[in-house]
Amino acid sequence: MRIAMAQIDPFVGDLEGNTLKISEFIQRAKKAKAELVIFPELALTGYPPRDLLDKRGFVSDSLRCWERIARAGKGVGVIFGAVAINEGSGKPYFNSAVFYEDGRLKAIAHKMLLPSYDVFDEERYFEPGKSPAWVDFRGMRIGVTICEDAWNVADYLPGPLYDTDPVHELGKISVDLLVNISASPYHVSKTASVGELLKKQAACAHAPLIYVNQVGGNDELIFQGHSMVWDEKGTLLAVGADFAEDLVVLDTGQSGCELHARACDPITEVIEALTLGLGDYARKCTFERAVVGLSGGIDSAVVACLAVLALGAPNVLGVAMPGPYNAPESLEDARELARRLGIGFDVVSIGELFPTALKSLSPLFKDLPHDFTEENLQARLRGMILMSISNKFGRLLLSTGNKSEISVGYCTLYGDMNGGLAVVGDVPKTMVYRLAQKLNEEHGWIPDRILTRAPSAELRENQTDQDSLPPYEILDAILSRYVEQRLPIGQITAQGFDPETVRWVARRVELNEYKRRQAPPILRVTTKAFGMGRRNPIAHGYVES
Repeated sequence: MRIAMAQIDPFVGDLEGNTLKISEFIQRAKKAKAELVIFPELALTGYPPRDLLDKRGFVSDSLRCWERIARAGKGVGVIFGAVAINEGSGKPYFNSAVFYEDGRLKAIAHKMLLPSYDVFDEERYFEPGKSPAWVDFRGMRIGVTICEDAWNVADYLPGPLYDTDPVHELGKISVDLLVNISASPYHVSKTASVGELLKKQAACAHAPLIYVNQVGGNDELIFQGHSMVWDEKGTLLAVGADFAEDLVVLDTGQSGCELHARACDPITEVIEALTLGLGDYARKCTFERAVVGLSGGIDSAVVACLAVLALGAPNVLGVAMPGPYNAPESLEDARELARRLGIGFDVVSIGELFPTALKSLSPLFKDLPHDFTEENLQARLRGMILMSISNKFGRLLLSTGNKSEISVGYCTLYGDMNGGLAVVGDVPKTMVYRLAQKLNEEHGWIPDRILTRAPSAELRENQTDQDSLPPYEILDAILSRYVEQRLPIGQITAQGFDPETVRWVARRVELNEYKRRQAPPILRVTTKAFGMGRRNPIAHGYVES
């Protein structure tokens, strides 16, 4: 049987656009002589639809699109993800796979395992399916599962979450083919572990497994695509492209492998993920152009490079905002970076704004000594300038703070945290340098001095980040264990880290939740990003000792 994996980039809520895209991919698959076309999880609504599902009109409108997809699928089989109505008790909807054959509804399979950890909240909206689904199609018994249904494997999920394993149950009825439609969010180096998982499940079902994954960026989440087919012997038969829409057609009766993804190192992978996430966020929020504050530092340089990759150099504006404590080299490096990137570049000094603001505040501040208040005032003036440019010219303001700084609150509310999207907010500082080095290997955009100068906010004389923070190598190692691995302080110190430093980092993480809650959306590239996947209370009284 010739089967097409339609790896598409749905736009959440755009029922018309998603229906057209599904129909177009069906036509492409027909031209390739495919007999069955498979789309990702919730391809019709986009994933995750979240509280759009509370709008009754949204769900009913989506149901009316099924018939259009059925008409497009005349002559072939089509499987696509959609929201189905639950007519019984429980939650009002199912997360479903709809199976049409020659334009007629053949079956609807409901997702059985509904994740409610990290970025997932499906139990809020959906009722779980009661039993695994399979369909006879052109002489083949096809088992249909949805994302998490195939994930119930030891050591993969965060604990034994479910009492049932749909893949194991389908294996017991001797399916000829197992299909899994997914919207599985990306994090760095995830594909290897997903491949091993799918290989195990194909062996468990004693049948080839076709995994069709969504691609694209939806708010904070990035989807890699990288759809795969594994046979029951552990052989990889097909792979979809990374971070791009793709149509992969394979013939189950022939040998050979359809490999549309190229092998790449983890840093290249993160660059491609952030480029896709930024580009889709801007496009889906109707922004064509962006503005970036260029400080002459490494973070803003990397964000500007990613903006060029995502939006094109003519659509990116860099703005330098020198102040009283900026070294001349900072402006020189920002200007040179903009020249190499080919982006617009403007200079708006805060040299007059800062003393004017201090003078206005002096009756209130009186003779109090200067402290971080005056430092933050400079950052807030820069934030005001950038937001004014964003408003006046309709440019998306890209925040440049990295994960290390955001974790411990080394950032200014309504200053450098201003923006519509935090592009590298889930990228630790040490990884920012690795991204910069890789970008320079490919393009040579970033001046060497940006890579070698000690990082500094330049808000007071001779300031460096390490005046206030542990060395980034140590800070990032502790943050990885505390935030991403969620290890207790005692386990982290047992690995050789200074106990006082570990306690300082942990306390700073906890105390700065209020800042992060007011940050722009952060593109997720690690296993635990700040945002929808980390729901700590802002005000709480628990501090680890």
